[in-house]
Amino acid sequence: MSKNTNAQPPEKLTGIKFQEIPKSAVGVKAIKVALTHIKDEVGVIDGIRLLKNLNQKDGFDCPGCAWPDPDEKRAFLAEYCENGAKAVAEEATKNKVSPLFFATHSVKELAKLPDYEIGKSGRITHPMYLPEGKDNYEEISWQDAFKMIGDELNSLDSPDEAIFYTSGRTSNEAAFLYQLFVRQFGTNNLPDCSNMCHESSGSALSETLGIGKGSVTLEDFDHADLVIVMGQNPGTNHPRMLTALGDTKKNGGKIITINPLPEVGLLNYKDPQNPLKWVGTGQDLTDLFLQVKINGDVALLKIILKLMKEKETKNPGSVFNHQFIKEKTAGLDEFLSNLNNYTIEELLPQTGLTLDQIKKATELIIDNDKIIICWAMGLTQHKNSVDNIRELVNILLLKGSIGKKGAGTCPVRGHSNVQGDRTMGIWEKSPDSFLDKLDKEFNFKSPRKHGFDVVESIKAMHKKEAKVFFGMGGNFISATPDTEFTATALRNCNLTVHVSTKLNRSHLIHGKKALILPCLGRSEKDIQSSGEQFVTVENSMGIVHQSSGVLEPHSNKLLSEPAIVAGVANATLKNSKVNWTELVSNYDHIRNKIEATIPGFENYNQRARIKGGFYLPNNARDNNFKPTSTGKANFSTNLPSDILLEKNQFLMMTIRTHDQYNTTIYGLNDRYRGILNERRVIFMNKNDMKKQGLKKLDLVDLTSHFNGEKREAKGFLVIPYSIPKQCTATYFPEANVLVPIKSVAKISNTPTSKTVVISIQKRS
Repeated sequence: MSKNTNAQPPEKLTGIKFQEIPKSAVGVKAIKVALTHIKDEVGVIDGIRLLKNLNQKDGFDCPGCAWPDPDEKRAFLAEYCENGAKAVAEEATKNKVSPLFFATHSVKELAKLPDYEIGKSGRITHPMYLPEGKDNYEEISWQDAFKMIGDELNSLDSPDEAIFYTSGRTSNEAAFLYQLFVRQFGTNNLPDCSNMCHESSGSALSETLGIGKGSVTLEDFDHADLVIVMGQNPGTNHPRMLTALGDTKKNGGKIITINPLPEVGLLNYKDPQNPLKWVGTGQDLTDLFLQVKINGDVALLKIILKLMKEKETKNPGSVFNHQFIKEKTAGLDEFLSNLNNYTIEELLPQTGLTLDQIKKATELIIDNDKIIICWAMGLTQHKNSVDNIRELVNILLLKGSIGKKGAGTCPVRGHSNVQGDRTMGIWEKSPDSFLDKLDKEFNFKSPRKHGFDVVESIKAMHKKEAKVFFGMGGNFISATPDTEFTATALRNCNLTVHVSTKLNRSHLIHGKKALILPCLGRSEKDIQSSGEQFVTVENSMGIVHQSSGVLEPHSNKLLSEPAIVAGVANATLKNSKVNWTELVSNYDHIRNKIEATIPGFENYNQRARIKGGFYLPNNARDNNFKPTSTGKANFSTNLPSDILLEKNQFLMMTIRTHDQYNTTIYGLNDRYRGILNERRVIFMNKNDMKKQGLKKLDLVDLTSHFNGEKREAKGFLVIPYSIPKQCTATYFPEANVLVPIKSVAKISNTPTSKTVVISIQKRS
């Protein structure tokens, strides 16, 4: 049951307004909105300077999504998107959260605000401390903050009683130092935001293709015959992807979109980098839209596979790439045999589609060989998410659409360096090969026992088996499932620490004692004892490149993330042979250590200075599948959804608004869905509304049902929308309270935020 402890955003309506859903995404409107955010938060002069350097080869990397920049020439006008501009505006805002702000605003008072208002408070300027029993943060020196953390960590009965979380915006240099410190401290408790988003992709791709990353490059979109976009909304979450899809269309390729909601950005867009295209009808993208039911993806893919098999049987060699299958794959016979266990008749109702629609998609797949499949969290946050990804790999393997130009896998990552963090060793289950190299380079013995992921970390804190939480960026309480359960877990800690740029709800849902450690933003200059530094990041296609801030820091009390890690390490580790101070004096020293321990980073400092960066090795891209258990690409057998809804129950998925990136809320509008000035809404099918006796803007309460447990989220407005029957959609973090902590994906343990069983009760 909801406890209303201010862990959740308040049950407060802000005055909904509507506009017509636009027929095209991006264009002049997106440019105008982006520039308005920049002007309001930063000012015109600094704003122009920021945008001029954003995603340029000698500039700084966008702190938003991980979509890659072009290898060659960058757009002079705008090598960024609307939400990228919003992200930079938020980070570079002139609003400040000073010690005076905390003295005049209590934690209890701040926790009653919506997440939007909390975030708009501004940049944190000083390290802050909340003593036990107090309700106002107070200023603390960096030295005292580091000592407090070190004392608390060293008082634990075991290093495994500490949790060290990482968000996806941490640089390679900071992430490498962070995981080194944590392992020298003695634990592998390194949960990260990957655990909640693309862990299912990594699990499935590692098993089938031998690498947990995608195989395509940005250039591959120029050569693809067919791009299939599944479970994602690029127009809001990574708008620059629309340019790549536009290039596919321009070069004669086709696009299939598979999603429960029609998303404007995938239907038509106007290229913001080409003024000649700002007016007119825009460019149509999707050739075939399949409005699949929530979690009907495996069923849909199985029907496609069965139709492919049927045609191949009738006309051998017309569908399957037998040479590729023979030379590069394993498990075909078992996979084909397993397909016989399912009939199209039993699978079809799960999809919500007609067989004719699915046949059209199948013909496009059969008729083309250079196929890219893209996906995001619409596939990765279900109980059978790993099955989702493995099944789409099956299609690519049958067609031989891996390891060649214009074909392959494309998991679209969220945060800007989430993939790089994992490459740097931010993983609770790092392989022994990585740990062995770490031990050799730094002369210590790292722990081998697997640590806690996000879900297991929350459970451990809830049971008081973990007593210190350290968050390297992010907004943990608003990003995680089961909000009230997670809040109790954090409050059970003796100390919670957050490295942050801006105020967020996680600073207000705290342990007995709490620290906020303010760090430099991506857009700010980083000056260490040897001079100005740059950091590196890895985008979602495996390119490592540098990022150099251009603005003066908001406060002279800010430290870089590497410097914060070094400060904590110096205060905590008594016998470390690492010279932490020297490492952060010049980040080249850190990169030398990365080169010595992680494959693919040879001549790191030299290659990091190449404008545009360099590609990391990718075995799947090279058509080499030796890292798998069989040494080949593996076919797999997968299960469709097993969810059975009772009468008056629905499947709910959590989604973002257009004015949002992850947990950061830039505004209150969801422009591409026609909803303005409101976040507490639930999208429903019109026929379902009629059966439930609901009308537009009725106020309802939502209850989730899992294993006999119930969770409540109150005060949502009903919005009729184009969505399949028995499917609903709500925004997060408002609906995160409904996601059960025990409802997770098999294998990856990712929370099932896209398949929450709910009932809907109209307010009397």
